Amino acid sequence: MKLVIVESPTKAKTIGKYLGKDYVVIASFGHVRDLPSKDGSVKPEADFEMMWATDARSAKHIKVLVDEAKKADEILLATDPDREGEAISWHVLAILKEKKALKKQSVKRVVFHEITKRAINEAIENPRELDQNLIDAYLARRALDYLVGFNLSPVLWRKLPGSKSAGRVQSVALRLITDRENEIEAFNTQEYWSIIGDFTGQPKKKVSTRLIKLDGKKLDKFDINSEILAKDAIKKVTGLDYTVDNIDKKQVKRNPAPPFTTSTLQQEASRKLGFTTSKTMRLAQQLYEGINLGGEVTGLITYMRTDSVNTSKEAQTDAINYINNTFGKEYLPEAPREFKGKAKNAQEAHEAIRPTLVDKSPADIETYLDKDQFKLYSLIWKRMVASQMANALLDQVAIDISDAKKNITFRANGTTVAFDGFFKVYKEGQDDETSDDDEKILPAFTVGEILELKEVTPNQHFTLPPPRYTEASLIKKLEELGIGRPSTYSSIVQTLILRKYTELTKKQFHPTDRGRIVTAFLANFFENYIQYSFTADLEDLLDDVAHGKIAWKKVMSDFWEAFIKRIEEAKGLSITNVIDILNKDLETMLFPEREDGKDRRICPKCDVGELSLKLGKFGAFVGCSNYPECTFTRKLGLAEEGEEGQDSSDTVAKFENHEIGKDPKTGEIITLRKGPYGFYFQWGEQEAKSKIKPKRASLPKGMKIEDATLEKALEVGALPRNLGVHPDTHEELIAAIGRFGPYIKHGTKFVSVKGDDNVYTITLERAIELVNNVKKK
Repeated sequence: MKLVIVESPTKAKTIGKYLGKDYVVIASFGHVRDLPSKDGSVKPEADFEMMWATDARSAKHIKVLVDEAKKADEILLATDPDREGEAISWHVLAILKEKKALKKQSVKRVVFHEITKRAINEAIENPRELDQNLIDAYLARRALDYLVGFNLSPVLWRKLPGSKSAGRVQSVALRLITDRENEIEAFNTQEYWSIIGDFTGQPKKKVSTRLIKLDGKKLDKFDINSEILAKDAIKKVTGLDYTVDNIDKKQVKRNPAPPFTTSTLQQEASRKLGFTTSKTMRLAQQLYEGINLGGEVTGLITYMRTDSVNTSKEAQTDAINYINNTFGKEYLPEAPREFKGKAKNAQEAHEAIRPTLVDKSPADIETYLDKDQFKLYSLIWKRMVASQMANALLDQVAIDISDAKKNITFRANGTTVAFDGFFKVYKEGQDDETSDDDEKILPAFTVGEILELKEVTPNQHFTLPPPRYTEASLIKKLEELGIGRPSTYSSIVQTLILRKYTELTKKQFHPTDRGRIVTAFLANFFENYIQYSFTADLEDLLDDVAHGKIAWKKVMSDFWEAFIKRIEEAKGLSITNVIDILNKDLETMLFPEREDGKDRRICPKCDVGELSLKLGKFGAFVGCSNYPECTFTRKLGLAEEGEEGQDSSDTVAKFENHEIGKDPKTGEIITLRKGPYGFYFQWGEQEAKSKIKPKRASLPKGMKIEDATLEKALEVGALPRNLGVHPDTHEELIAAIGRFGPYIKHGTKFVSVKGDDNVYTITLERAIELVNNVKKK
């Protein structure tokens, strides 16, 4: 018997159906062991020895692995094809050795990038040894993250009471967000005007233009920067005779974008579909591990954690055949397209994210996918097909209209599609607000043609500060800087929100006061460790470890020597010193300008004391130096620890009967309402004289009403969720939330959902496991 070990039970089921009776496929359920979250799990003084441990949840999975391994003739470690997957295989092998489950069995590593019968069989026919370089890179990354967290976080707690922990990569991402907020606050708005001229010609030709030349001088953006200058310009251009002075035509090519990497998929799914990074990765995992297509479970996309834009020759050929059969030869390029990735140290041996079977168009399998799976698969499929299509050809036209002396010129720009090419299938960023691809068709003019200026309109504009980061733009920036890797982008975003260092408002990151204070502290006292270049260089070193160019313990010792020295220095900081520096660094945020023009630091209550940042048991606040005579205090942004879940009467009044948004499925307006038992979401209104109440769903326990977004309403409103049928009892399993918290209903019995499990995303397999555990007890 041959034993195949993978990470997830879903993956195990899919692969098990492809292999014959000689194979047994089981899941490790992710990592089987990890570093305990206590001091001493990594020992720098003992050559960075790492103390691994298993938790109670992993113990039962380990028992199955050991029992099956003892019966096997051959063991194939088939975890994911990346650094993390290599690490899981390494952990599994270490445990099998520790439990004395190995005798004469051969143990090999098999790797596949898609879960299809062809790929699985090919991988099994070409096994290899574990890649020690990848394992070393994992060990270095894990040890670094642990040592930074366990040594930097206590300094934060002591010097900034109420702050959360700090992380090696998350702190750098937070700095990006806070730096952008500082730019926005420091931005000085400038006024400027554009002059729009509407011309008419014969027969019935109309064109809208923009003034680009006045008094014989080409206009710069801020040349007309007041209403007076705008009105003066209008006087100068009115009442003159105009003709078409010049027509500039050129044809440009647009090349298709390469197939998706992890980061570009997350960015595009955020822009086009409104998906969070975590949702995108969850759906991609489902498509990768397999969907039941009418009785046969098939992996629909290749592995979803990759920074490569390469695709196999077979995939290119499949796409080209589909394009030729569906659209014709004119939509094919001269030769199959090859793409080169921009990501430094990209793992080119991997493939981009693409459909495993191009001939399965989204329309062909729509009935087997849920709505969100269908949307994401469509995005991936279209991107892959478009990547092997002909260029789009665009005709760009610029028409200049001038007076007789050519002192004044108006210009009209337009773009038309001469040949749609890959646009026929996919257009990147088409729905992005910042896109310049809006097509404007211009009438056919000839040079010298007489036109009449019918109307002149002055438009006032103001320069805008740089936009706050969205999930998509933050990931793009992190990738550009070389910070983080495909497998970490989603967790970086989630950690910042979980620690309440940032908030997502209208899909944009706003740093909280807590986040800004922590960043200011780190920037002043640990500047080197949150520099973009330092973090990116460290990522490059980890990649060098993965390629066997440097020993991982060398990377660790070089880092640790400087880092622990800085930690020891920071322990000697006085709270007074910290506060003085933060008062100066965060002056604009902590002490807003006073309307009466007085010094912003003077207490508005006693007019004597000086305002300062104060650090209390539950976090930071602003207080008066004249305490206890003056009791003025001002909270900083977020609710303090110990007060979470409490809403002020002002907040309650603000959000009562507040419109959240529209349900995309039903079209009903969702509102936030307050009843005798607290706040709840309501879909639509109760019709007059009708006894049927509209759909309602209570806010989950502990949720603040400021966090009651449309996304959360749709999540809560999806409960109860019918997960499927228990294979033994044939009774339905339903996920829901009751007065005692989240639970799984199995027939007439109820099982609590606790710990890391989420009732909104829990799978059928995990629900069965919870129910079976209760039965055993």
